[in-house]
Amino acid sequence: MSGGAVNPAATPTQAPNFGEDDRLERWLGLHRRFVSEAQEKEPDVVFIGDSIIAFLSYHEMWDRLFVPMHALNFGINAECTQNVLWRVTNGEMDQMNLKAVVLLVGTNNHGSTAEQISDGLVAIVDAIRERQKSASIIVLMLLPRGEKPNPIRERNAQVNELLSKKLLSKPQTQLLNIDPGFVQPDGSISHHDMWDYLHLTKSAYTRAFEPVHELLLQILDEEDEKIKRNANLEELAIAEEN
Repeated sequence: MSGGAVNPAATPTQAPNFGEDDRLERWLGLHRRFVSEAQEKEPDVVFIGDSIIAFLSYHEMWDRLFVPMHALNFGINAECTQNVLWRVTNGEMDQMNLKAVVLLVGTNNHGSTAEQISDGLVAIVDAIRERQKSASIIVLMLLPRGEKPNPIRERNAQVNELLSKKLLSKPQTQLLNIDPGFVQPDGSISHHDMWDYLHLTKSAYTRAFEPVHELLLQILDEEDEKIKRNANLEELAIAEEN
């Protein structure tokens, strides 16, 4: 943002209250639950973001692939970058010693430019890094959306392009493309992949998140090897002292 203008996508903000639905109170309830889980459990991996992250926990691949990794799901429906940023800066990344964080948010930032959204995502990455010094951060590219080509799909692609440059200087941070080719040759997206042209079907979740699983396996294996090496060095140092 130039000229000192405030970027709403990078300003920590609680979820809005939509009147009778009392979304704010439900949102705060989920936030308090996540903070409690962060304090009480010892996860190695945390997924955080919007509905695409939240709904992942309803699919069998979550229990089959990610739960064994000691993963927690901190996804909330309809979130924007500023909402995730508020949650990160208000306890959800505290009280843990994480090996990896998976982040996906930004497609719901209606009214924000690609530049604003990318800066919001960078702000989240910086906030996570401040609290999780040694964790690997995996930022998932925004997926295409809408049955036919549309401005939001174009904006999401621009966000991804900006992130590919802005995240280069961030240590232990990777931008991962999870789109296996949802856009067909005629420019459309099938309802077999996105039942409402935004949220993923079961088969689409498998195709999109298998690369996430593979990358996490690699990260966790490397962390385990590092722990073993450090333990061996400590044992060697003790033996030499004796």
